[in-house]
Amino acid sequence: MNPVTSLKLSAIAFTVLWTGWMLWWGGSFERANVILLTICGIVAGYVWYRAMRWQFQRSGMLPRNERPADPAAKR
Repeated sequence: MNPVTSLKLSAIAFTVLWTGWMLWWGGSFERANVILLTICGIVAGYVWYRAMRWQFQRSGMLPRNERPADPAAKR
């Protein structure tokens, strides 16, 4: 399994667990609360993914994103 794929799967697991925990902790299962916490969970999962990817690239556990040179610039 690709390290980036496992990082994405762990971000999804983090999102689901965080959202479930916030719903359980809040105790209110009204529609607006569920929608708001789901959106917040998605944002939290995305931020967690970006932070962990940055940290893993910095520590050498993931390859750095080397952008290919622009072919038009070589002309």
